[in-house]
Amino acid sequence: MNTNPELLSEHACFGGVQRFYQHASTTIGLPMKFSVFLPPQAAIDAAGGSVPALIYLAGLTCNEETFMVKAGAQRLAASLGLALIAPDTSPRGAHLPGEAESWDFGVGAGFYLDATQAPWSQHYRMESYITGELLPLLTGALPLNADRIGIFGHSMGGHGALTLALRHPGLFKSVSAFAPICAPSQCPWGRKAFTGYLGTDTAAWSAHDATALMARLDAVPYPGGILIDQGQADKFLFEQLHPHLFEAACAQTGQALELRRHAGYDHGYYFVATFMADHLSHHARQLSE
Repeated sequence: MNTNPELLSEHACFGGVQRFYQHASTTIGLPMKFSVFLPPQAAIDAAGGSVPALIYLAGLTCNEETFMVKAGAQRLAASLGLALIAPDTSPRGAHLPGEAESWDFGVGAGFYLDATQAPWSQHYRMESYITGELLPLLTGALPLNADRIGIFGHSMGGHGALTLALRHPGLFKSVSAFAPICAPSQCPWGRKAFTGYLGTDTAAWSAHDATALMARLDAVPYPGGILIDQGQADKFLFEQLHPHLFEAACAQTGQALELRRHAGYDHGYYFVATFMADHLSHHARQLSE
């Protein structure tokens, strides 16, 4: 199987380049799409150099295009010299029974974990794909600094950013999230996904629950701090997101957390775009240390 990425399209953008790729993933066993924004500092020529990169994980029903089209991140990323990477949110084309029947499980809802339950375990391996295949592929093929990688995301992707950062602190130097699912073991979205992907043993769920992961840490994984923004007009806040539980776990562990609550803001990309500059600056500071 040829795993080299195929360039699907390329667009000049703020002095850099916006690209969309597809490749045959050996981890997923299916073609996977992803997008990359390279700032002008990463121009692939004699004047170019290795730049830090942020991987962004999108939320339910989204794909590799959502962030690049809606978040308004490229202008400041170009100024800061940050590359941006956005994978798809799940495998596509597995044709598993029931994978397209609901918007919060299956296609578009991979939850950034490795499923252990059949039939999902064959293809739904997003954690291993991102950490073990996609990032090594990109840092090997593009002028990206493998020692300066940050991670952030929105909603389900915020869950993914927090959990992958806590599970792989040696891989990611910085982390932030927009309206993340902070305690998936304790909300309907998470219980549905975890039951399907991981089975009914709730003890296995805690390994993919940011609040549970943080609560059992003995050392502070991100001394530079974690940033979370949450809209107070978010219709999912009270039933699905539970940022106060993650806040309490951080306080218990001693992890610095800036949890900003914003009156009037909902769950969508107008909210994400509003505070995007703060998140890019947060990562740029920590990735420069």
